[in-house]
Amino acid sequence: MSLAVDVYVPRAEGGIEVLDVPPGCSDAAGRERWRTEVWGSGPVRSLGARFLPRLATEDLAVAPHEVAALIAECDLIRTDLARIAEHMRAEPETGTEPGAGAETGPGTGPGKSLSPHADDVSRCLDNIVDAARRALAVGGGIIIW
Repeated sequence: MSLAVDVYVPRAEGGIEVLDVPPGCSDAAGRERWRTEVWGSGPVRSLGARFLPRLATEDLAVAPHEVAALIAECDLIRTDLARIAEHMRAEPETGTEPGAGAETGPGTGPGKSLSPHADDVSRCLDNIVDAARRALAVGGGIIIW
């Protein structure tokens, strides 16, 4: 299972409308276990991140007025990719999802060097920032679930 980042807009009559991901864009925000192993990890928390660490315990909803702060948080996390990648490399290779076994693709674990881990996080941050910019353009918010 994977985390997805989506843009939503509040409806005038109440509730929200989740917008489709435009062609050429990705909604990938990491593997499900990244909730704790990356976004909720010590290295991310130590940077003072306040949005993404919430994924460790719940889905993340960022209100329209907080989207710019989410972009700033992504930029902040990007400044310490090497330490985050080192933390990821130290994590065990077996998954925490039911029925998961050894990693066969991108994810955490000691089998990868630092650079691929950093690249994986950077790509997901790019996707989150891209969605956040789309949200800003329409007065919407972000959901990561």
